[in-house]
Amino acid sequence: MNEKYNAIVVGAGPVGLTAALALRNKGISCLVIEAKPKDHPRPGSRAIYLHNATLELLEETSPGLGFELARNGVIWPIVRTLFQGKEVYYRNYGVTDNTNTEKLPHFTSLHQHEIEKYLYQHCVKKDVNFMWGDAIKTVDSSKEKVTLTTESGKLLETKYVIGCDGGHSVVRKEVGIEFEGPRTYDTFLVVDVDEDLDNPLPLERTFHYQHPAIEKRNVLMVPFKNGWRIDLQLLEDDDVNEYMSIDGVKKWLPKVMDPKYAERITWVSSYRFHQVVADSFTDKHRRVLLAGEAAHLFAPFGARGLNSGVPDALIAVRGIDLALKADNKNDRLEAIEAAATERKIAAEWNRNASTTALQHIQGNSPKMNMKREVAASLSAVIPKLGRWLEEGPYGPKYGPPELTTKY
Repeated sequence: MNEKYNAIVVGAGPVGLTAALALRNKGISCLVIEAKPKDHPRPGSRAIYLHNATLELLEETSPGLGFELARNGVIWPIVRTLFQGKEVYYRNYGVTDNTNTEKLPHFTSLHQHEIEKYLYQHCVKKDVNFMWGDAIKTVDSSKEKVTLTTESGKLLETKYVIGCDGGHSVVRKEVGIEFEGPRTYDTFLVVDVDEDLDNPLPLERTFHYQHPAIEKRNVLMVPFKNGWRIDLQLLEDDDVNEYMSIDGVKKWLPKVMDPKYAERITWVSSYRFHQVVADSFTDKHRRVLLAGEAAHLFAPFGARGLNSGVPDALIAVRGIDLALKADNKNDRLEAIEAAATERKIAAEWNRNASTTALQHIQGNSPKMNMKREVAASLSAVIPKLGRWLEEGPYGPKYGPPELTTKY
């Protein structure tokens, strides 16, 4: 098959769609290959939060996209933290307006299904080509090109590949790149429920340390457009199947929110989170770049997955653009290497940040338990201790200063 595309993106999730938009922006011919059929629902709990930095990057990539995502999500004005039922932090930012057309909001919250919908619409406007329902089987990288074969037997050749095909990435495995890092021992349940639009709950993000109604398990409740996400941290001896079965969820969910939501469950899953980063973000021939969950997996606290996947994709495209314009082999290699190195630094920083968040909320450290209890007892007279409890489950808010993009 003759080479048709200068770049192929593997995976049509939000990171792959972002890469495709960026490639078209640069005038680089590209194809997106997705293993699942078009509109096939993706399994698992998905992203629900976009940082301002991500909205800005998407707006720059496809004008109007950042504002469209902001307008179609929600902004919660209130954050609240409780310790064993006692409120230790509360703040009302008083901001819920997401209709501003001049300034992007601090964040927006909407389900990944919706995020992908708007990204895809912008891809269609930019004439991005897609191949649906055909998984990549092999990836052969050489000094001159990348050759891919699909499960259906198609043979494709291209100059560069961006692997955005998730945590079980075929692209990553085929070019011999491995994940490095641990997996958490604590089990978390993630439950999504539909909102009662006729009688919705107030828009608040709430974290409960040791919720008294559920035997001192940690609970996080986050609203998104037309729904809620509830994260429950199980105890070491808990029977995961008992808690994650629909009957099990219907038993504990009414203890932490209005019982009507027990009849509005849309998704339940359990996780022991990986804290892993690829040992390289590019192959030995500097023809393949990894982005998003193909390159790293983090615990979700602080929303670092998708929000780091977007700049992964954009920096990968920047590297490919420079490589295609390079006058010699060394400049080509350096362009890809620079892109891969930058995003590996970012991924390692994000892993450390999400590990800090995990250590803050895990209950197996006597020292951390004592620090939390002391902070909770003194939060009324020393407000910064309440703020420490509020910020702890999400990790540091800043990023490594040496990078050219946030997150």
